[in-house]
Amino acid sequence: DITIRALKILKNSDLILCEDTRHTMKLLNNYNIKNKLVSYHKFNEKKVSHNIIKYLKEGKILSLVSDAGTPTLSDPGLLLVKECIEKKINIYPVPGASSITASYSISGFEDQFMYYGFLPKKEKELNNVLSKIQKNDFAIIFFIPAVKINFYLESFKKYFSDRKIFIAREMTKIHETFYRENLEDVELFKTPLKGELTVIISKKKIKKQLVDNFDIKNQAKKYLKKYSLKDVVELISKKEKIAK
Repeated sequence: DITIRALKILKNSDLILCEDTRHTMKLLNNYNIKNKLVSYHKFNEKKVSHNIIKYLKEGKILSLVSDAGTPTLSDPGLLLVKECIEKKINIYPVPGASSITASYSISGFEDQFMYYGFLPKKEKELNNVLSKIQKNDFAIIFFIPAVKINFYLESFKKYFSDRKIFIAREMTKIHETFYRENLEDVELFKTPLKGELTVIISKKKIKKQLVDNFDIKNQAKKYLKKYSLKDVVELISKKEKIAK
């Protein structure tokens, strides 16, 4: 998936920064784009940022792409964006395929979500993170390495057992696959998954409190002998944690 605008900008770029020149070359060859590619990834971004800023100051047009996803969202680019902001160099977002919005749009979950990205790899750190974010009443989006899915599923079942899970594999690519399940019912994958996974946990289920109407009426009759209707409604509402 790529937009007409993105193709136009790539064709007019003096340089194209990319995580892996081999991956980006396949895309560019498909659209007959012959611009110069520059390797830009998390291991060299500090080293090459100086030259990139120099090119931008000279008025050159540079584009930044990532292998799978959007630059700066769990992908390289944040360091460069910050430098451009600091040096008052114009930056423009060029929207493209995003596994975050694409997967959420078909999850069937409520319209409020939190994007977390990649989780810690060690169990202790993972437990610390999940124990904090489980309290949030939002759906949560994670990026999970496919080979580690069972490791994370076990923790999800522990912290989000009453929620639903939606797994999108290889979003917008040839082998796009979806899995939907209640977390308490989900089984670990017997055959290891491959590719990029976007995992969404639904928001918390709000458990409806059972109200004893007979008891409420009796309380109301008792309190109305001493207090006004307004005060009784306020008192019982707070005491029983029910709507006025």
